[in-house]
Amino acid sequence: MGLISEFKTFINRGNVMDLAVGVIIGGAFATITKSLTDDLIMPVVGYIFGGADFSGYFIRLGDVPADFKGNLASYADLKAAGVAMFGWGAFLTTMVNFLILAFIIFLLMRAVNKLTAAPAAEAAAPAPTPEDVMLLREIRDSLKK
Repeated sequence: MGLISEFKTFINRGNVMDLAVGVIIGGAFATITKSLTDDLIMPVVGYIFGGADFSGYFIRLGDVPADFKGNLASYADLKAAGVAMFGWGAFLTTMVNFLILAFIIFLLMRAVNKLTAAPAAEAAAPAPTPEDVMLLREIRDSLKK
């Protein structure tokens, strides 16, 4: 079997295609989660903690280039100019994004587990014992006596 045909067999496996679909859906879901965090949750959190937008909190570590024309208080402008910064606010926003995504996945997996556990419990009920097995058990018990 040639390298190309082995690769074709590998790609055509169901689990590889499922993984590809999962990655694409995950990418789309990540943008929804980012918007949820950036546009809805973090502004509320910022309002509660003094009206701050956490993505704007940073510590400048490097010097600002002489030709810098942006806002010195803007994390995005300084980052675009290549200034070294400790962006703890952006990191905090990313962590909130992760926690939201992890919690949503947890809820989805919990729901799936509940749906799949019910049929498994029904299937776990023991089947009636066949008549020949019952007869063999009676013979065994008689022989023990």
